[in-house]
Amino acid sequence: MRFLHKVEMTPSRSLAIQKNKKMKKHNFSAGPCILPQDVLQKASEAILNFNDDNLSLIEISHRSKAFVDVMEKARSLALELLGLEGKGYKALFLQGGASMEFLMVAYNLLNKKAAYLNTGTWSDKAIKEAKAFGEMVEVGSSKDKGYNYIPKSYSIPKDADYFHCTSNNTVAGTQIKEFPETDIPLICDMSSDIFSRQLNFEKFDLIYAGAQKNMGPAGATLVIIKEDILGKVERHIPSMLNYQIHIDKDSMFNTPSVFAVYVSMLTLQWLKDLGGIPFIEEVNNKKATLLYAEIDRNPLFKGIVAKEDRSTMNATFTLVDEKYKATFDKMWQEAGINGLNGHRSVGGYRASMYNALPLYSVQTLVDVMQELERKK
Repeated sequence: MRFLHKVEMTPSRSLAIQKNKKMKKHNFSAGPCILPQDVLQKASEAILNFNDDNLSLIEISHRSKAFVDVMEKARSLALELLGLEGKGYKALFLQGGASMEFLMVAYNLLNKKAAYLNTGTWSDKAIKEAKAFGEMVEVGSSKDKGYNYIPKSYSIPKDADYFHCTSNNTVAGTQIKEFPETDIPLICDMSSDIFSRQLNFEKFDLIYAGAQKNMGPAGATLVIIKEDILGKVERHIPSMLNYQIHIDKDSMFNTPSVFAVYVSMLTLQWLKDLGGIPFIEEVNNKKATLLYAEIDRNPLFKGIVAKEDRSTMNATFTLVDEKYKATFDKMWQEAGINGLNGHRSVGGYRASMYNALPLYSVQTLVDVMQELERKK
């Protein structure tokens, strides 16, 4: 079975590993995060000589055929992987991160009233932006318990212009497993779990995601939008914030983030070549199952969020007794693990297991946790 970053242990490869003590670290960073090694290699080559034209990718015109082809391929791959080709959706690569989309969604879609589900830091920020454009109904919130669960029993007002939710809470480590059925447009911030699991993406009218989790480097934001939801607000929308203008200009209204779009295209192609979302979902489930099983088994650790709402992408946990913290921190750092500290607002530890993180990196973390148990 094909696997991410799988290392074939040939005699020559084994010898090379023994000689090279500076192996790539096990990168659990929450974002920007780990990218496939093949993608990094191709991207580095393009910086020096793109398409064998003796020009760098970052010094050619964004209007050149070479880059227009990159943009069109990236947009096409995004729709293809989500199963949305030929179904009335457009893909855009914009700038400003998901934080800009908090503003743009409300600017383009909120005419009178919008409904929001508050499940974490980022949905809370989106709500603050929406309040500037009209009535905002917070249908449910887990803020009362530090966002350690996903609200389940809530109703969505039928007269709202749209319903907004955040699929994965990067900070606290929760994830929506089932999305509501609604007759109004469904908008979703999928920044930290897009392309990681199979969903019926046709039920969403707009999806947005910062590239720096599962797609590429920081600097690009993917927006998937069903074009027929636009043009219904009464306000004037500034050109740079107008989705319709970006669609009409084929995502080239202004100079795009050339490098970020290119790396995103490479990553999407890498995912397609692996077998797409069905394949990567299976791998992601294995990684999450391995780590959560150890968190639950090991008496030195405990999870932070409700078990039924645990994120496949971001696992949060703490030590039961802080007296082991110095020892544990030293052990995982010496094992070549990076980015394990929890968000400052939560504390503890956070293991971000995005698409490009291999299973053996999770096994390395589990081995360290078990070794700490033996040492206690």
